[in-house]
Amino acid sequence: MAEIFFRTLPFFAIIALGYGAGRSRFFTEEATAYLTKFVFYFPLSAMIFRFAANLSFAEVFDPALILGYLAGTLAVYLLVSAVAMIRRLDMQTAAVEAQCAAIGNVGFLGLPMMATLFGPASVAPMMLVLSVDLVVFSSLIVILINAGRGQGPGLGTLKLVGLGLLKNPMILAICAGLAWSASELRLPVPVNDFLTLLGAAATPGALFAIGASLASKSAERLQVAGWLSFAKLVLHPACVALGVLWLMPVAPYSAAIAIAAAALPVAGNVYMLAQHYGVAPQRVSAAILISTLLSIATVPAVIAWVS
Repeated sequence: MAEIFFRTLPFFAIIALGYGAGRSRFFTEEATAYLTKFVFYFPLSAMIFRFAANLSFAEVFDPALILGYLAGTLAVYLLVSAVAMIRRLDMQTAAVEAQCAAIGNVGFLGLPMMATLFGPASVAPMMLVLSVDLVVFSSLIVILINAGRGQGPGLGTLKLVGLGLLKNPMILAICAGLAWSASELRLPVPVNDFLTLLGAAATPGALFAIGASLASKSAERLQVAGWLSFAKLVLHPACVALGVLWLMPVAPYSAAIAIAAAALPVAGNVYMLAQHYGVAPQRVSAAILISTLLSIATVPAVIAWVS
Protein backbone atom coordinates (compact mmCIF):
# COMPACT_ATOMS: atom_id res chain seq x y z
CA MET A 1 0.00 0.00 0.00
CA ALA A 2 2.78 2.45 0.95
CA GLU A 3 4.66 1.73 -2.29
CA ILE A 4 1.53 2.37 -4.40
CA PHE A 5 0.82 5.56 -2.45
CA PHE A 6 4.29 6.94 -3.12
CA ARG A 7 4.04 5.99 -6.81
CA THR A 8 0.73 7.85 -7.18
CA LEU A 9 1.88 10.81 -5.05
CA PRO A 10 3.68 12.63 -7.93
CA PHE A 11 0.41 12.68 -9.90
CA PHE A 12 -1.43 14.35 -7.04
CA ALA A 13 1.57 16.64 -6.38
CA ILE A 14 1.21 18.08 -9.90
CA ILE A 15 -2.53 18.51 -9.28
CA ALA A 16 -1.66 20.36 -6.06
CA LEU A 17 0.80 22.54 -7.99
CA GLY A 18 -1.95 23.47 -10.45
CA TYR A 19 -4.34 24.13 -7.57
CA GLY A 20 -1.82 26.50 -5.98
CA ALA A 21 -1.35 28.33 -9.28
CA GLY A 22 -5.11 28.69 -9.62
CA ARG A 23 -5.74 29.81 -6.04
CA SER A 24 -2.97 32.41 -6.21
CA ARG A 25 -4.45 33.69 -9.50
CA PHE A 26 -1.08 33.11 -11.17
CA PHE A 27 -3.18 30.92 -13.44
CA THR A 28 -6.52 32.59 -14.17
CA GLU A 29 -9.72 30.73 -15.02
CA GLU A 30 -9.27 31.82 -18.63
CA ALA A 31 -5.71 30.44 -18.70
CA THR A 32 -6.96 27.17 -17.18
CA ALA A 33 -9.68 26.91 -19.83
CA TYR A 34 -7.12 27.34 -22.62
CA LEU A 35 -4.70 24.85 -21.05
CA THR A 36 -7.53 22.31 -20.70
CA LYS A 37 -8.52 22.85 -24.33
CA PHE A 38 -4.91 22.44 -25.48
CA VAL A 39 -4.43 19.18 -23.55
CA PHE A 40 -7.83 17.82 -24.62
CA TYR A 41 -7.38 18.45 -28.35
CA PHE A 42 -3.63 17.96 -28.86
CA PRO A 43 -1.38 16.04 -26.39
CA LEU A 44 -4.08 13.71 -25.04
CA SER A 45 -5.41 12.96 -28.52
CA ALA A 46 -1.85 12.36 -29.80
CA MET A 47 -1.13 9.97 -26.93
CA ILE A 48 -4.38 8.03 -27.48
CA PHE A 49 -3.87 7.84 -31.26
CA ARG A 50 -0.29 6.57 -30.92
CA PHE A 51 -1.31 3.89 -28.40
CA ALA A 52 -4.30 2.80 -30.52
CA ALA A 53 -2.27 2.77 -33.74
CA ASN A 54 0.16 0.30 -32.17
CA LEU A 55 -2.57 -2.04 -30.94
CA SER A 56 -4.61 -4.49 -32.97
CA PHE A 57 -8.40 -4.41 -32.77
CA ALA A 58 -8.30 -7.92 -31.29
CA GLU A 59 -6.10 -6.65 -28.44
CA VAL A 60 -8.50 -3.79 -27.65
CA PHE A 61 -11.93 -5.34 -28.17
CA ASP A 62 -13.08 -7.38 -25.17
CA PRO A 63 -16.89 -7.85 -25.08
CA ALA A 64 -16.82 -9.34 -21.57
CA LEU A 65 -14.93 -6.32 -20.21
CA ILE A 66 -17.32 -3.91 -21.92
CA LEU A 67 -20.39 -5.69 -20.53
CA GLY A 68 -18.90 -6.19 -17.06
CA TYR A 69 -17.83 -2.56 -16.73
CA LEU A 70 -21.12 -1.35 -18.23
CA ALA A 71 -23.17 -3.49 -15.81
CA GLY A 72 -21.21 -2.29 -12.77
CA THR A 73 -21.40 1.35 -13.79
CA LEU A 74 -25.09 1.08 -14.63
CA ALA A 75 -25.73 -0.46 -11.20
CA VAL A 76 -24.22 2.50 -9.34
CA TYR A 77 -25.94 4.89 -11.79
CA LEU A 78 -29.35 3.39 -10.99
CA LEU A 79 -28.63 3.28 -7.26
CA VAL A 80 -27.72 6.98 -7.08
CA SER A 81 -30.70 7.82 -9.31
CA ALA A 82 -33.01 5.92 -6.94
CA VAL A 83 -31.61 7.78 -3.91
CA ALA A 84 -32.15 11.07 -5.76
CA MET A 85 -35.76 10.13 -6.53
CA ILE A 86 -36.36 9.20 -2.87
CA ARG A 87 -35.13 12.71 -2.02
CA ARG A 88 -37.74 13.99 -4.51
CA LEU A 89 -35.29 15.54 -6.93
CA ASP A 90 -36.36 16.20 -10.51
CA MET A 91 -35.12 14.01 -13.37
CA GLN A 92 -32.46 16.48 -14.51
CA THR A 93 -30.82 16.80 -11.09
CA ALA A 94 -31.04 13.04 -10.52
CA ALA A 95 -29.28 12.47 -13.86
CA VAL A 96 -26.48 14.89 -12.92
CA GLU A 97 -25.96 13.22 -9.52
CA ALA A 98 -25.90 9.78 -11.16
CA GLN A 99 -23.34 11.07 -13.66
CA CYS A 100 -21.10 12.16 -10.76
CA ALA A 101 -21.16 8.61 -9.38
CA ALA A 102 -20.52 6.93 -12.75
CA ILE A 103 -17.99 9.05 -14.66
CA GLY A 104 -14.42 9.27 -13.39
CA ASN A 105 -11.49 11.33 -14.60
CA VAL A 106 -10.36 8.59 -16.99
CA GLY A 107 -8.94 10.79 -19.75
CA PHE A 108 -6.91 13.36 -17.84
CA LEU A 109 -5.92 11.32 -14.76
CA GLY A 110 -6.65 7.65 -15.44
CA LEU A 111 -4.84 7.05 -18.75
CA PRO A 112 -1.46 8.48 -17.71
CA MET A 113 -1.66 7.04 -14.18
CA MET A 114 -2.56 3.49 -15.29
CA ALA A 115 0.06 3.53 -18.05
CA THR A 116 2.69 4.45 -15.43
CA LEU A 117 1.55 1.99 -12.76
CA PHE A 118 0.40 -0.96 -14.89
CA GLY A 119 2.41 -0.46 -18.09
CA PRO A 120 1.45 0.29 -21.71
CA ALA A 121 -0.79 -2.81 -21.87
CA SER A 122 -3.26 -0.97 -19.61
CA VAL A 123 -4.14 1.38 -22.48
CA ALA A 124 -6.35 -1.21 -24.25
CA PRO A 125 -8.79 -1.78 -21.33
CA MET A 126 -8.66 1.93 -20.46
CA MET A 127 -9.80 2.75 -24.01
CA LEU A 128 -12.81 0.48 -23.55
CA VAL A 129 -13.65 2.10 -20.21
CA LEU A 130 -13.32 5.55 -21.77
CA SER A 131 -15.47 4.53 -24.75
CA VAL A 132 -18.27 3.21 -22.51
CA ASP A 133 -18.19 6.44 -20.47
CA LEU A 134 -18.28 8.69 -23.52
CA VAL A 135 -20.65 6.76 -25.78
CA VAL A 136 -23.15 5.44 -23.22
CA PHE A 137 -23.23 7.67 -20.17
CA SER A 138 -22.28 11.02 -21.71
CA SER A 139 -25.11 10.44 -24.18
CA LEU A 140 -27.52 9.25 -21.47
CA ILE A 141 -27.27 12.44 -19.41
CA VAL A 142 -28.14 14.59 -22.44
CA ILE A 143 -31.16 12.39 -23.22
CA LEU A 144 -32.39 12.41 -19.59
CA ILE A 145 -31.99 16.17 -19.12
CA ASN A 146 -33.91 16.84 -22.34
CA ALA A 147 -36.56 14.28 -21.35
CA GLY A 148 -36.92 15.97 -17.96
CA ARG A 149 -37.61 19.21 -19.79
CA GLY A 150 -40.31 17.59 -21.86
CA GLN A 151 -38.32 17.31 -25.08
CA GLY A 152 -37.92 13.54 -25.11
CA PRO A 153 -35.46 11.50 -27.20
CA GLY A 154 -36.52 13.12 -30.47
CA LEU A 155 -34.51 13.79 -33.58
CA GLY A 156 -33.08 17.02 -32.15
CA THR A 157 -31.78 15.27 -29.02
CA LEU A 158 -30.31 12.38 -30.99
CA LYS A 159 -28.64 14.83 -33.36
CA LEU A 160 -27.17 16.67 -30.37
CA VAL A 161 -25.83 13.41 -28.92
CA GLY A 162 -24.41 12.30 -32.28
CA LEU A 163 -22.65 15.62 -32.91
CA GLY A 164 -21.22 15.53 -29.39
CA LEU A 165 -19.66 12.13 -30.06
CA LEU A 166 -18.35 13.11 -33.49
CA LYS A 167 -16.73 16.25 -32.09
CA ASN A 168 -15.07 14.49 -29.15
CA PRO A 169 -11.33 14.31 -29.91
CA MET A 170 -10.80 11.26 -27.67
CA ILE A 171 -13.40 9.23 -29.58
CA LEU A 172 -11.90 10.40 -32.88
CA ALA A 173 -8.36 9.56 -31.71
CA ILE A 174 -9.38 6.03 -30.67
CA CYS A 175 -11.21 5.38 -33.96
CA ALA A 176 -8.44 6.87 -36.11
CA GLY A 177 -5.76 4.94 -34.23
CA LEU A 178 -7.57 1.62 -34.58
CA ALA A 179 -8.23 2.36 -38.26
CA TRP A 180 -4.50 2.93 -38.78
CA SER A 181 -3.75 -0.27 -36.89
CA ALA A 182 -6.17 -2.18 -39.13
CA SER A 183 -4.26 -0.98 -42.19
CA GLU A 184 -1.24 -2.91 -40.82
CA LEU A 185 1.03 -0.01 -41.72
CA ARG A 186 3.75 1.05 -39.31
CA LEU A 187 3.75 4.66 -38.23
CA PRO A 188 6.58 6.49 -40.02
CA VAL A 189 9.42 7.25 -37.59
CA PRO A 190 9.04 11.07 -37.81
CA VAL A 191 5.27 10.74 -37.20
CA ASN A 192 5.78 8.39 -34.28
CA ASP A 193 8.42 10.72 -32.78
CA PHE A 194 6.09 13.71 -33.27
CA LEU A 195 3.22 11.92 -31.52
CA THR A 196 5.52 10.75 -28.72
CA LEU A 197 6.85 14.27 -28.15
CA LEU A 198 3.40 15.89 -28.24
CA GLY A 199 1.81 13.12 -26.18
CA ALA A 200 4.44 13.53 -23.47
CA ALA A 201 2.80 16.87 -22.60
CA ALA A 202 -0.51 15.13 -21.85
CA THR A 203 0.31 13.84 -18.37
CA PRO A 204 1.77 16.97 -16.69
CA GLY A 205 -0.54 19.28 -18.66
CA ALA A 206 -3.69 17.34 -17.79
CA LEU A 207 -2.78 17.00 -14.10
CA PHE A 208 -1.88 20.69 -13.81
CA ALA A 209 -5.16 21.62 -15.54
CA ILE A 210 -7.13 19.43 -13.10
CA GLY A 211 -5.54 21.25 -10.15
CA ALA A 212 -6.01 24.71 -11.62
CA SER A 213 -9.67 23.98 -12.37
CA LEU A 214 -10.22 22.76 -8.78
CA ALA A 215 -9.20 26.22 -7.54
CA SER A 216 -12.46 27.63 -8.86
CA LYS A 217 -14.60 24.84 -7.38
CA SER A 218 -16.67 25.51 -4.25
CA ALA A 219 -17.31 23.16 -1.34
CA GLU A 220 -21.01 23.88 -0.91
CA ARG A 221 -23.64 21.20 -0.19
CA LEU A 222 -21.07 19.10 1.66
CA GLN A 223 -23.54 16.41 2.72
CA VAL A 224 -24.65 15.71 -0.87
CA ALA A 225 -21.10 16.06 -2.20
CA GLY A 226 -19.92 13.60 0.45
CA TRP A 227 -22.55 11.05 -0.64
CA LEU A 228 -21.66 11.46 -4.31
CA SER A 229 -17.93 11.14 -3.52
CA PHE A 230 -18.61 7.95 -1.55
CA ALA A 231 -20.66 6.58 -4.45
CA LYS A 232 -17.87 7.39 -6.94
CA LEU A 233 -14.81 6.33 -4.93
CA VAL A 234 -16.25 3.30 -3.12
CA LEU A 235 -19.54 2.07 -4.62
CA HIS A 236 -18.50 2.43 -8.26
CA PRO A 237 -15.32 0.30 -8.02
CA ALA A 238 -17.20 -2.21 -5.84
CA CYS A 239 -19.99 -2.57 -8.44
CA VAL A 240 -17.49 -2.81 -11.31
CA ALA A 241 -15.57 -5.46 -9.35
CA LEU A 242 -18.75 -7.54 -9.19
CA GLY A 243 -19.31 -6.93 -12.90
CA VAL A 244 -15.86 -7.98 -14.13
CA LEU A 245 -15.10 -10.67 -11.54
CA TRP A 246 -18.47 -12.35 -11.07
CA LEU A 247 -21.08 -11.33 -13.67
CA MET A 248 -18.77 -11.27 -16.74
CA PRO A 249 -15.40 -12.66 -15.59
CA VAL A 250 -12.45 -11.28 -17.52
CA ALA A 251 -8.68 -11.74 -17.35
CA PRO A 252 -7.29 -10.63 -13.96
CA TYR A 253 -5.15 -7.89 -15.52
CA SER A 254 -8.08 -6.33 -17.42
CA ALA A 255 -10.30 -6.65 -14.35
CA ALA A 256 -7.71 -4.83 -12.24
CA ILE A 257 -7.54 -1.95 -14.74
CA ALA A 258 -11.33 -1.61 -14.94
CA ILE A 259 -11.74 -1.59 -11.15
CA ALA A 260 -8.90 0.92 -10.71
CA ALA A 261 -10.45 3.14 -13.41
CA ALA A 262 -13.80 3.02 -11.60
CA ALA A 263 -12.10 4.29 -8.43
CA LEU A 264 -11.06 7.60 -10.04
CA PRO A 265 -12.63 10.86 -8.78
CA VAL A 266 -15.51 12.65 -10.50
CA ALA A 267 -14.59 13.92 -13.99
CA GLY A 268 -14.46 17.61 -14.79
CA ASN A 269 -16.65 17.22 -17.88
CA VAL A 270 -19.62 16.46 -15.59
CA TYR A 271 -19.31 20.02 -14.29
CA MET A 272 -19.17 21.38 -17.84
CA LEU A 273 -22.41 19.57 -18.70
CA ALA A 274 -24.10 20.68 -15.46
CA GLN A 275 -23.06 24.28 -16.08
CA HIS A 276 -24.10 24.14 -19.74
CA TYR A 277 -27.61 22.92 -18.88
CA GLY A 278 -27.87 24.94 -15.65
CA VAL A 279 -28.51 21.85 -13.50
CA ALA A 280 -26.87 21.80 -10.04
CA PRO A 281 -23.39 23.01 -11.08
CA GLN A 282 -22.44 23.91 -7.48
CA ARG A 283 -23.29 20.39 -6.34
CA VAL A 284 -21.08 18.89 -9.04
CA SER A 285 -18.32 21.39 -8.28
CA ALA A 286 -18.26 20.30 -4.64
CA ALA A 287 -18.32 16.60 -5.60
CA ILE A 288 -15.33 17.05 -7.91
CA LEU A 289 -13.35 18.93 -5.26
CA ILE A 290 -14.09 16.52 -2.40
CA SER A 291 -13.73 13.31 -4.45
CA THR A 292 -10.38 14.49 -5.83
CA LEU A 293 -9.07 15.29 -2.34
CA LEU A 294 -10.26 11.96 -0.93
CA SER A 295 -8.89 10.05 -3.93
CA ILE A 296 -5.35 10.80 -2.76
CA ALA A 297 -5.97 8.03 -0.20
CA THR A 298 -8.69 5.92 -1.84
CA VAL A 299 -7.18 5.45 -5.32
CA PRO A 300 -3.86 3.99 -4.01
CA ALA A 301 -5.89 1.74 -1.68
CA VAL A 302 -7.95 0.33 -4.56
CA ILE A 303 -4.89 -0.03 -6.82
CA ALA A 304 -3.02 -1.84 -4.03
CA TRP A 305 -6.01 -4.18 -3.63
CA VAL A 306 -6.34 -5.03 -7.32
CA SER A 307 -2.57 -5.40 -7.69
